[in-house]
Amino acid sequence: MPIHIPNGVSVTIKDNVISAKGPKGEMSQAIDARLKATLEDGELKIENFGETKEENALHGLYRSLVNNMVIGVSEGYTKTLELVGVGFRASNQGQLLELSLGYSHPIYLMLPDEITVETKMERNKAPLVTLSSPDKQLLGQVCAKIRTFRKIEPYKGKGIKFVGEYIRRKSGKSAAK
Repeated sequence: MPIHIPNGVSVTIKDNVISAKGPKGEMSQAIDARLKATLEDGELKIENFGETKEENALHGLYRSLVNNMVIGVSEGYTKTLELVGVGFRASNQGQLLELSLGYSHPIYLMLPDEITVETKMERNKAPLVTLSSPDKQLLGQVCAKIRTFRKIEPYKGKGIKFVGEYIRRKSGKSAAK
């Protein structure tokens, strides 16, 4: 399946390293030596010449990584986290994210430069932390790290979750009677 290169994105291939430059930034991805990448007519194709199961898996992996890279430098990725709980707060100063999650101390997290953070707190609503980056893998890793500070619990639904995420709730002890 070819990867469509949108307008405003330039892609170069040199020694099995694919580089993409767009309005949201610049990224590069090295691909396995058993694969060959070609660029023609605004489409990038990654070809697999092997027939083994491992080579087929690598083909799909690198095609997906390069596609995510091209989308990232053209549009970027955004994830929004919601802090559900009484007294939970979030604020940021530049790349420093401060979270108050019901512990005796605030949690400070220094975010990488590739990620932009925005916090939003409204009265009678859960605080929101919006993270955006051209690197999908790094964004997911940082979101997972933030979620480990207060895992969502199934009884009251308190913790850090993605906006729109469904949490299966348990009924507790009173339902056993």
